[in-house]
Amino acid sequence: MSELLSLSASEQARRIAEKTVSATELCDAYLARIDANDADLGSYLRVDHEGARAQAHAVDAAVCAGDSVGPLAGVPIALKDLLVTESLETTAGSKILEGWVPPYEGSVVRKLRSAGAVILGKLNLDEFAMGSSNEHSAFRPCKNPWDLGRVPGGSSGGSAAAVSASLCAMSLGTDTGGSIRQPASFCGLVGLKPTYGRVSRHGLIAYASSFDQIGPLATCAEDAALMLEVIAGGDILDATCSTEPVPAYQAACKRDVKGLVIGIAKEMEGEDVDTAVSAAVAAAIAELESAGAEVRRISLPHTRYSLPTYYLLATAEASSNLARFDGVRYGKRKGNEEALQNMYEKTRGAGFGAEVKTRIMLGTFALRAGYYDAYYKKAQQVRTLIADDFRKAFAEVDVIASPTAPTTAFPFGAKKTPIDMYKADVFTLSCNLAGLPGLSMNCGFDDSGMPIGLQLLAAPMQEETLLQCAAAYQRQTDWHTRRPNFGGQP
Repeated sequence: MSELLSLSASEQARRIAEKTVSATELCDAYLARIDANDADLGSYLRVDHEGARAQAHAVDAAVCAGDSVGPLAGVPIALKDLLVTESLETTAGSKILEGWVPPYEGSVVRKLRSAGAVILGKLNLDEFAMGSSNEHSAFRPCKNPWDLGRVPGGSSGGSAAAVSASLCAMSLGTDTGGSIRQPASFCGLVGLKPTYGRVSRHGLIAYASSFDQIGPLATCAEDAALMLEVIAGGDILDATCSTEPVPAYQAACKRDVKGLVIGIAKEMEGEDVDTAVSAAVAAAIAELESAGAEVRRISLPHTRYSLPTYYLLATAEASSNLARFDGVRYGKRKGNEEALQNMYEKTRGAGFGAEVKTRIMLGTFALRAGYYDAYYKKAQQVRTLIADDFRKAFAEVDVIASPTAPTTAFPFGAKKTPIDMYKADVFTLSCNLAGLPGLSMNCGFDDSGMPIGLQLLAAPMQEETLLQCAAAYQRQTDWHTRRPNFGGQP
């Protein structure tokens, strides 16, 4: 059965529908691999053996009865533990929510279940999605399956590591400042951050509400397209969710890139980019050019302000969003319940980790009376300038290409200061500030055998173009077919 785990999710779904493979067999194969290997990797926070098998049995019964089944019927996937799941513990990687079992299901999770997906469990992350390495999980760090001494990226580190190590066929992550694309880069996957509003955020525990987006991590562009077709679309439970029709993303993967214009921004290059990363990205762009795309130099002059702008605005929103975690309505409670202030202080002091506390304090400072205009308001103005730069650029080009991250996956403990860690997302932040769709895909390896990511950005609601480019590139190369030598390759 291990060879089934090396198949794409699209192929797994096809074989289940054709009755050449049962959903139960496939589910059991993944569960066995998780049980044998995840203790070393740390990608899961909890595995739902009983629930996954029940879902798989239901798919097999429907297929045998000749009933219509969904496009993900029987495909084993896993969810970042920031997505609310009814009757299954959801923690956001934080001690403050340890033991919380939600009474409702998020919209994206409901869509996945309706499509027949088998949900294996909940995946590790930096606490409340605040981190770039998965070192800030309150429970345990997640490791990179390409090298267990290195980080998988963050905050969706568990989501990337699990797919890369063949512990699920696909996963969902969330991206606030690069938290899908950077882990995809570090783990050699396709990671897609949709346009803001393309996917409902109902049931997503919020970090920064004007930035957060849910998206897929997969081994190939076709699988990412399949997942996006399922989860995208309007939702009356999320007022920010677009009601625009969902395109045929899988059909876009069959197109070539002839006539597409790829922009290269000088502001998304630099001396801090590793030589191996620069070389691999340049080679990937040349590959797309040889396939018929045009390459053009462009400028995004305000991109250099993305990092400070993001960390003012995102932390301000985090300060507001995380105020609800106080031990009153849900989550763990500490301190004397008769002394309200004491209970708040002890609950939040014990429940939140150091990085979350840092970001709450940064955001609270930026929103204070007397500082609001100097920091928060000014950052919002710069955000508008950054978005305007992209609007002008996409009048000339279809896609903007850059490194996903300036380096490959770094060793645990390598980033000594918060600023060093924040710079790991320097190329991904502007996408979220402007509300754009962005994709990362593997375009090579460095001398240590670690994956390198190519980032593609497009205009709002142009996920089709990103998937078109990614699939065309993957038809010409085999980087995406390579797997880490972890736990005995399936």
